[in-house]
Amino acid sequence: MENSSTEKDHRKENNGEEIGVDKDEKLQVGAAVSLNELPEGCIAKILSATTPVDACRLSCLSTAFRSAASSDSVWGSFLPSDYLTILSDSSSSLAFSSKKDMFFYLSHNHVLTDQGKKSFSLDKWSGKKSFMIASRDLVIIWGDTPAYWVWVSHPESRFKEVAKLNHVWWLEIRGNIGTSKLSLDTNYAAYLVFKLQEKAYGFDYLPVEVSLTLGADKICTKSVLLEPLTERRPHQRHPWHWYQPDRIDHSIIPSLERSKVRADGWFEIELGNFFNRDGEDEVEMSVMEVKAGIAKGGLVVEGIEIRPKRG
Repeated sequence: MENSSTEKDHRKENNGEEIGVDKDEKLQVGAAVSLNELPEGCIAKILSATTPVDACRLSCLSTAFRSAASSDSVWGSFLPSDYLTILSDSSSSLAFSSKKDMFFYLSHNHVLTDQGKKSFSLDKWSGKKSFMIASRDLVIIWGDTPAYWVWVSHPESRFKEVAKLNHVWWLEIRGNIGTSKLSLDTNYAAYLVFKLQEKAYGFDYLPVEVSLTLGADKICTKSVLLEPLTERRPHQRHPWHWYQPDRIDHSIIPSLERSKVRADGWFEIELGNFFNRDGEDEVEMSVMEVKAGIAKGGLVVEGIEIRPKRG
């Protein structure tokens, strides 16, 4: 009897009658195919719905995936729809054998646009657009007064010239960009990109106020320190101020956000972040120190960068 029962169970399994699996499910299982059996065009559509990083990872699965992951249809989907318009505004002559090569170039290099007043690149993780506004395209109070600010070339800058602060009491820098230039449905952050000369003063113990406004809404206002947390140099207290710097509340200094060193050797400090939903607003960023009455000097401004914020 036991052998008869076992044989009957085997027949049920072969007929798709095992417990918990009906005939429709059996047909679906039987109809399943290997991903490698899919047409390359179908694989390309699947990869186009992922990210540049995922496409690179999935290309290791098989020859079919590797071939599809190199196609123009996949990498064209990762490029912004207006990338040709943006590149047509560049003085650089760019030619690539494939859209994958173009994506990799734009995600590892910057292209100057708008007569050299902005730089454009792509985020390598998502393909979203990034821009840096050159210091020459920012509003810098007293920026055209040589006693306070001068315009100089810098060997490490992507732009023709940068703004170098000689000496001011009133520090005010503003920049803006239309969100229609940016990628939609994307979280962005804005950063002041700068250097501090060896004998810079007025920044190591003096907070500056940064803010970001999207349309009519002020998204962020905070105090930060431009001086990074390093042992690069001792505190530089300059005597030119109209009241004692000891009136500054030094107790808040340890808790303030400080600038960080970028991969390109410049410093950056975040000014704020925002979500670009539909690209119908303008975002304005500012960096100010106008209250303490303390002299400041030695700041070199490359620009303000707006790039996708990860995490």
